[in-house]
Amino acid sequence: VEPGQTVAIVGETGSGKTALLSLLPRFYDPDEGRILLDGKDLRDLDLVELRQAVGVVFQEPLLFSDTIEGNIKIGHDGATDEQMLNASKQAAAHEFIETMDTGYQTIVEESGVNLSGGQRQRIALARALMTDPKILVLDDPTSAIDPETEDEILTAINQVIESRTTFIVAHRLSTLIRADQIIVLRNGTIVERGTHESLIAQRGE
Repeated sequence: VEPGQTVAIVGETGSGKTALLSLLPRFYDPDEGRILLDGKDLRDLDLVELRQAVGVVFQEPLLFSDTIEGNIKIGHDGATDEQMLNASKQAAAHEFIETMDTGYQTIVEESGVNLSGGQRQRIALARALMTDPKILVLDDPTSAIDPETEDEILTAINQVIESRTTFIVAHRLSTLIRADQIIVLRNGTIVERGTHESLIAQRGE
């Protein structure tokens, strides 16, 4: 994958999409082979530095009983308010946060039950952008939200992936079409790989 490219990953439930993505920030390591970043094995890189370079957004965002500010800054010791505001604006979160009675000091209830699915996901995206990561890993970030909110999230995602290398589990045709390459998984194996046009022409999986 070249720097700045977007790679979409598709496949049925259980095909290994999340497992594949989890290798990039080294949530675990491959049993065989290796993953190289700028020619270096991930296992030879400093783990903290690696994870600062990789922003991750999960299918179900993990939020804590804390302020919105605390949820965005968590894991980013020494982060400034300016960084938080920049990340929130990139994630299309700043506008809705500002409309809340106490803004960034609004308390997020356990699991974020006082926020909509789209709001939770945008806070998670802002958190992932706090370190201005060069690599984004987006694990099906729109699957648990309604179509209208999905459009808002995808608009924010399309803005932030322009200057980053991005791996995204996706189902929307609009996302797949704009990807530089699509990886198709079945039972833990890559069965097809190419652009949208080339894969359609193959008439395969």
